[in-house]
Amino acid sequence: MFSYVERDFHRENRTVDIVKRKGVITPGNLRLKGHPIEKPVSAFNPSFIIEDDKMLIYTRAILGYFTYSSIICEITLPWEEYNELSAKEYEAEITILPDSKYDMWGAEDPRISIADGKRFITYCGRTINYFNQSVWVERTLPIVARYDGKWKKVCVFRLPEEMRGFLISDKDAFVFKTSDGYKLFHRLHMKDNNFYLVVSDLDKDIVNSSDFIEVEVKNPTVVLREKDFEDKIGWGTPPVKVDDFYILFLHSVGREMKKYRVFAVAMDENMEIIGVSPHYIMEPREI
Repeated sequence: MFSYVERDFHRENRTVDIVKRKGVITPGNLRLKGHPIEKPVSAFNPSFIIEDDKMLIYTRAILGYFTYSSIICEITLPWEEYNELSAKEYEAEITILPDSKYDMWGAEDPRISIADGKRFITYCGRTINYFNQSVWVERTLPIVARYDGKWKKVCVFRLPEEMRGFLISDKDAFVFKTSDGYKLFHRLHMKDNNFYLVVSDLDKDIVNSSDFIEVEVKNPTVVLREKDFEDKIGWGTPPVKVDDFYILFLHSVGREMKKYRVFAVAMDENMEIIGVSPHYIMEPREI
């Protein structure tokens, strides 16, 4: 079903937390622009980019708990407020709303990346099948929106047709342009109840479509398998170039304590993993 290029790396079931917490932005810090509900119920799973003297944060926000449906908001954080972000209130502008069968039950977990000077958000769409207990196929799918003065949804990604009937959900995704063209990084949950960390090929410039289209990914390739102390390895951040390789953060859920923890990987220009942190580098704690 899949190709495999992963190597076995030594990893230990412990955390050496190296991440400095600077503060927290809670729903109480946010004010929704142009919406009758002033405060979201919750806001989490953000992604960000840095532009000039500000940070642009894109976050999943919940407006009510009935179906836990999400929207995606943009928050602008000036650099001069970075060290006091917990004390400030920020305007949150709604940028992506559910509006099709591919995301009608929610737009979740945005990942922002830059390609050819353009901003792209890849997010998880809860499809029309999400709450249908008789349909356990394609319950979530990755969707891409492109910024051209405003955010425009351009495509939804699906597995090759012969694999679609085995897919429960597809998430933790982002688009990234490599020397070999565009790739989709994503995490598959299949009907064998296993989770697969995958990189797939995309047709050239497919994310520059002027119309919203379905895109079939090609050559889905598993690049790393979970260890026996964890489940659900997923992509956290798009690659950051460091010298002649890329650094990415991944997360997984501990099998015993069921908490999310973060580890790092290094990938070469061919998007093959060449190194992994020997332990987790971040886990939940109070600040």
